[in-house]
Amino acid sequence: MTELVKLKSISKSFGGIHALRSVDFDVRSGEVHALLGENGAGKSTLMRVLGGEMNPSQGEVVIAGRPVVYRDPRAARALGIVVIHQELALAPDLTVAENIFLGELPGVISHSSLRKRAKDLIDRLGFTIDPGRTVGALAVAHQQVVEIAKALSQEIKIIVFDEPTAVLGAQDAMKLHQIIRGLRDRGVGVVYISHRLDEVFDIADRMTVLKDGQKVGTVATGDVKVDDIIRMMVGRPIATMFPERAKRIIGAELLKVENLNAGRMVRDVSFSVRAGEIVGLGGLIGSGRTEVARVIFGADPLESGTITLKGKVLKPRSPSDAVKAGIGLVPEDRKHQGVILDKPIRVNATMARMSSVVNAFGFLKQGKERTDVATLGKSLRLKASSVDATVSSLSGGNQQKVVLAKWFHADGDVIILDEPTRGVDVGAKTEIYALVNKLAEDGKAVLVISSEHQELFGLCDRVIAMGQGRIRGELVPQDYNEENLLGLSMTGGTITANQGSR
Repeated sequence: MTELVKLKSISKSFGGIHALRSVDFDVRSGEVHALLGENGAGKSTLMRVLGGEMNPSQGEVVIAGRPVVYRDPRAARALGIVVIHQELALAPDLTVAENIFLGELPGVISHSSLRKRAKDLIDRLGFTIDPGRTVGALAVAHQQVVEIAKALSQEIKIIVFDEPTAVLGAQDAMKLHQIIRGLRDRGVGVVYISHRLDEVFDIADRMTVLKDGQKVGTVATGDVKVDDIIRMMVGRPIATMFPERAKRIIGAELLKVENLNAGRMVRDVSFSVRAGEIVGLGGLIGSGRTEVARVIFGADPLESGTITLKGKVLKPRSPSDAVKAGIGLVPEDRKHQGVILDKPIRVNATMARMSSVVNAFGFLKQGKERTDVATLGKSLRLKASSVDATVSSLSGGNQQKVVLAKWFHADGDVIILDEPTRGVDVGAKTEIYALVNKLAEDGKAVLVISSEHQELFGLCDRVIAMGQGRIRGELVPQDYNEENLLGLSMTGGTITANQGSR
């Protein structure tokens, strides 16, 4: 395979902070090269250098044997290098077709021709999207397809995908991987950044790991296992990521749901969670897991059935009712539903139980708020300049810790966590797992919804399998393996002997 680009001894500093230190990285034609590391390891900075968004403090970019210096990202695109960031760069008020061919505008525009060309591109990607719709009206997954189509509308030699499946369901993720394999077969060099190591091992030919702005190493995918990569990233194997269950004492039943029905996705659902217990809710995306959580939390109306909390029937008409009763929810979409990004950490951390930081007249006791949140942040190992820092300034893992801080402060009895580590790096996952375990150790009933099966197996005392809005069965640790979980969620069939729990 031909070497398309080589980044040689790249260093980048911001003030006194070294984001990259003498990093070497290359991309070959017809390969998928994964770039891995924890949040803050330097992955995005390195790709911004490759994509022309910033120049290195030291080092050089070599293309076809010649050093190049970009003026801006357009210069990189002219050389066939495109970076698709996790934060999409689309014009929401323009149509799909206009976004895809934005580089050809303005001028004399034939909208019918534009739409036809856009439709052809999207059809080739295996999706059905109306090219005349405004991008702002699309789901995030389809917006990402538009971004990919935009990149493929020009001649490309190298394409970078930064967390491309973070917002995609299983079927759309499979389609994306088919697209990537097609690009590889055409000789395009693909750089793939993801925290989902299972899909990295499925799609990548080589992997490079960064840690603290330095290169740890580059390996062929066939020569390593997941544990090897995790050890390169964080210095410890996957078996040590999860806390010991033995330290927890399982107590009385705190939450019981019986014969819940709500729309198509919650049909006759019954289960319970005890104090000190972590119960997993597994199954495919679209199986009804999130819908069950929303019903319990009062976010969606309950048609029939019973929710019992600490022996008393609860009929939450809103999330406010659920919170007052002692139920907390860490939602799937933390940025839009879990935190207020432009507000300080201290405001986000106390909003679920303001009574503890206001006086009898309803005025905020600012000193107590700061002290309480600072103490909470220290216990959660929250990395932030101060409690006044906005949540938007934090990494994904630390944003998730702020959501958890809110429920630690609220001190309810039941905590529901929906995809608690989505978009979070391996190191931060370990810290979040410890926090979830602490909730259980403190006597809370914890319900965990996750699409990562190893997460469920590593955290939970038992895992309930859902499929098509119904409970299909239940697994205990000795039966934990993916075959059993998927088999139950899809068919409700029998389980097989254990083939690989932690």
